[in-house]
Amino acid sequence: MAKAKRKNFIYKNEEFTCENCGTLNPKGSKIRNHCKHCLCSKHLDDLPGDRKANCEALMQPIFAEIDKKRGYMITHECTKCGFRRRNQTLSDDNFDLIIDLVAKYNKMTLENDPSF
Repeated sequence: MAKAKRKNFIYKNEEFTCENCGTLNPKGSKIRNHCKHCLCSKHLDDLPGDRKANCEALMQPIFAEIDKKRGYMITHECTKCGFRRRNQTLSDDNFDLIIDLVAKYNKMTLENDPSF
């Protein structure tokens, strides 16, 4: 069965305290679904904004890549069920950590295809 997708996202722009590092993440001009300091997220949604995921576990940033249209994109993986989701970075995110995650992505790419 195909993975469900919704084109009309439910926008949830809510202040939250990161369960990983304790950083307060305020509402912003864009929707924030990850901590600006440690870049961790929480598995709350099956589809963006629906808050229907039963898991509710921490989602760790596992790598980041550059998207030509959307900029830096972080891929998070749920520590409980393994679910993965790509998320767009925001201007006040921890850029040093984003660069570390991009380097991790580049290393994975090179290991899988040494012709790069």
